[in-house]
Amino acid sequence: MRHILLIRPDSGGPELRSYGWKNCAMWMVLAAVLTGCRWTSTGQNTLGVSLYQQGKYADALQQFQVAQQTDPTNPDAYYNLASTYHKLAVAHKDAKMIEQAESLYNQCLDLSPNHVDCHRALAVLLVETGRNDRGLALLKNWAARNPQLSDARVELSRLHQELGQTKAAERYLDEALALNPSDARAWSARGQLREQSGDLGQALHNYQQSIALNSLQPELYQRVASLNLKIAQNSLSTGAPSGGWTVQNPQPGNTPRY
Repeated sequence: MRHILLIRPDSGGPELRSYGWKNCAMWMVLAAVLTGCRWTSTGQNTLGVSLYQQGKYADALQQFQVAQQTDPTNPDAYYNLASTYHKLAVAHKDAKMIEQAESLYNQCLDLSPNHVDCHRALAVLLVETGRNDRGLALLKNWAARNPQLSDARVELSRLHQELGQTKAAERYLDEALALNPSDARAWSARGQLREQSGDLGQALHNYQQSIALNSLQPELYQRVASLNLKIAQNSLSTGAPSGGWTVQNPQPGNTPRY
């Protein structure tokens, strides 16, 4: 049970993803029971997430700093701090904050070498600051250290896609799915590649495969609905059957990492 800040370069900056109960008090009780986190650390982190969601980044930063000081061995504490500095650095073009964010991301990885979101965020930070080779090398080294980890290949694919290197992106997705055919994120990423190439029917099928593996993907339901509309519009203009996929009763709730 944790709160995570996830960097999305395609959305222009950090995007908050929170896992937990809508009722903060109930969330804090359950988190303390399940994870053994100290009340102070959990409360400060929860408050920090709330402030971040309100756009009060400097105030959120203060809360995350207290949470990190209270629980200095928690990698997510460093990740939350790094993500907030990252957000502020991009907004203010502050080189010192960039350095601080990079340092904190690395501390997170020291504590949790396979922290998926932190690898993603640090790679994006390196690319945003003109260090594409270092961003790719970070993810390649991660994949080399973990030959059976599909997450590393998915993130390599995503970064290559965002850099316009479609063939490399497809290759890493093939590797990810060969390692783990049940990787919902890999199927979603494959759907994005297919949609980008104009293969809407196959993209829809890939999104369907992803949702079948992980139904808690609200954004993917929205993407499926949008694709169904496009396919229906195309079928009306051509007279061909749409072949779309109808999503019924999408499940609300927690938004998993993308």
